[in-house]
Amino acid sequence: QVQLVESGGGLVQPGGSLRLSCAASRSIFSINNMGWFRQAPGKEREPVARITSGASTMYADSVKGRFTISRDNGKNTVYLQMNSLKPEDTAVYYCNTVLPGTWLVLGSWGQGTQVTVSS
Repeated sequence: QVQLVESGGGLVQPGGSLRLSCAASRSIFSINNMGWFRQAPGKEREPVARITSGASTMYADSVKGRFTISRDNGKNTVYLQMNSLKPEDTAVYYCNTVLPGTWLVLGSWGQGTQVTVSS
């Protein structure tokens, strides 16, 4: 099972940007879909974005037009570029493998990376 490590979180002001990284322990070339999820305090974990091996993407309505998911198979890394951040984007962000065409998670959860949007 591939191990995933998230990084890149931090404190940012509203309207700011962050880029999250998800580093895999082995080649992700053979993994069809990978996704980003987030969990805000007191709320359930929710999907944010996913990407196929062919770089097709899908986004939650709440982040469309602001977030961009991408992957670099040579670096075994998936990225989440987050722009125009809002306080409601504050959450712990996680990545995981997902069943193709769905948000169904296939792997174990890592520690995630904290994103805090506040002035």
